[in-house]
Amino acid sequence: MAHGKETPRQKMIGMMYLILTALLALNVSKEAVEAFKLVDKSLTETTSNFSSKNNLIYQEFDQAASENPQKAGPWKNIAYEVKERANEMYDYLQDLKIEIIQTAEGKDSEALTPEGEIIVDNIQKIDENNVPSQILVGADQNGKAFDLKAAIEEYRIFLLDIIGNKNISASNSIESGLNTDDPVIKGEKELWVNHMFQASPLIASITLLSKLQSDIRNSEAETLNFLYQQIDAGAFKFNKLVPTVITNSNYIMRGNEYQAEVFIAATDTTQQPEVLVGKYETTVNASGIEEYRMIGSNYETLTVDERGRGIYKIKPTVLGDKTWGGLIQMKAPDGNIVSYPFEEKYTVAPPNVVVSPTAMNVFYVGVQNPVDISVSGAASDKTFASMTNGTIKRGTTRKFRGSFIASPRTPGKMANVTVTAEINGIRRSFAPLPFRVETVPNPVAKVGGKNSGAIAKSMLSAQVAVFAELENFLFDIHYDVTAFTIEINDRGFAVTEPSKSNRITVPQKSLINRLKRNDRVVFTDIKAVGPDGRQRSLPPIVLRIE
Repeated sequence: MAHGKETPRQKMIGMMYLILTALLALNVSKEAVEAFKLVDKSLTETTSNFSSKNNLIYQEFDQAASENPQKAGPWKNIAYEVKERANEMYDYLQDLKIEIIQTAEGKDSEALTPEGEIIVDNIQKIDENNVPSQILVGADQNGKAFDLKAAIEEYRIFLLDIIGNKNISASNSIESGLNTDDPVIKGEKELWVNHMFQASPLIASITLLSKLQSDIRNSEAETLNFLYQQIDAGAFKFNKLVPTVITNSNYIMRGNEYQAEVFIAATDTTQQPEVLVGKYETTVNASGIEEYRMIGSNYETLTVDERGRGIYKIKPTVLGDKTWGGLIQMKAPDGNIVSYPFEEKYTVAPPNVVVSPTAMNVFYVGVQNPVDISVSGAASDKTFASMTNGTIKRGTTRKFRGSFIASPRTPGKMANVTVTAEINGIRRSFAPLPFRVETVPNPVAKVGGKNSGAIAKSMLSAQVAVFAELENFLFDIHYDVTAFTIEINDRGFAVTEPSKSNRITVPQKSLINRLKRNDRVVFTDIKAVGPDGRQRSLPPIVLRIE
């Protein structure tokens, strides 16, 4: 009975159990066995007290979880799992006691109540020692006590896994109270089942099962007390209050509102937090609680000042929205390292100097027209745009990320871009900006990089296709040649050969091979299609063989 801390009642019950074991070994008389009724009553009363106290703890879990679900909720869930397993074990033992009494005295035994309770004073066959052995040990060592032992061991492991090495006293108490090791008697090992129930009088078996029920409730109580302590085990104790002011912006445009949050921040001057900046991952432990840890080793540890504040400094070189974050780590009172994730955003904007060439405000049809839009005092994700005669939306590709893309519709008609921004929670619209809408100029058709002039016959014969290029145009636009015709003069007659793509065909190659020095070849009827889907007729290519 080597529990950690035991109440006087528990110590008394332990002493009674030792006496019971000694009496069983002496094969005492019926009158002596009557004394075990007193032991069973005491055990039953103790078990009832454990149940009442445990129910009060469950109520405290309910209260704590209702006040703070995130903090106490996971521990409450584990506690109710313990309750379910403990009730299963208690009921299993109670069913064994009832089965022994019914087998010995019949189903109508006066010792059994309709509610499944046992009145030990009404048991008649208290010294019956065949039925308990028959049920619990069995003729071929196949009695129900073997399953009982396995169930107790499983319950014990379940509780010890919950407590781990965080409370040695509770673990020792559970290990001792639910010990099912085979004892060594006079130097020889005896099966736990035989030691407990072999040739045991009925009242003694009932009492032993009652003791196991008491141990079940006692172990349940130990585990519940441990779990309830865990709710506040990692709670921090702060010893200094710091006035803090956070503003919505230090740069306010006229007509906008300046806003500041003023509050008290609590700090612990006995230890400095560790502030880590970088990528982190989230996992869920066996208790259903989220845990955080940094990924890899490529993260930054910030310098922390005397007020416990990490100082983050960076000089961004790329414009646009930036997101950064990491973990704040501190050692909790229970010795565990607790991590708190954080994330912040900021926007990198160019210097606030804008030069707008108003005469150049033009959009081209069929082209992605990038537009940089920013409003002082407004974040980029709170800045919006719309336009007439087309559409405008945020760029999604890497090339255009951070910009808007304008797609005009009708050339020759103005497109007005209207900007709306959310500043301090209020949406404001600005005067529309006009843009001219033009078509993309026609490209120039070329063969071998030439549109006119002299070309060597060998160079021309090596070409495989006709290409269309936009010369001196800022946008990277591709045109596809869809058809062209080659025309030469052979002995005073015009000979032509068409192609329905940009490829120079075999018949066209034959015409080129017939050319001589100073002969002319003309690429005519050239058709090309650009990004706007319109087919365009391009000027001919006139070349002279040198």
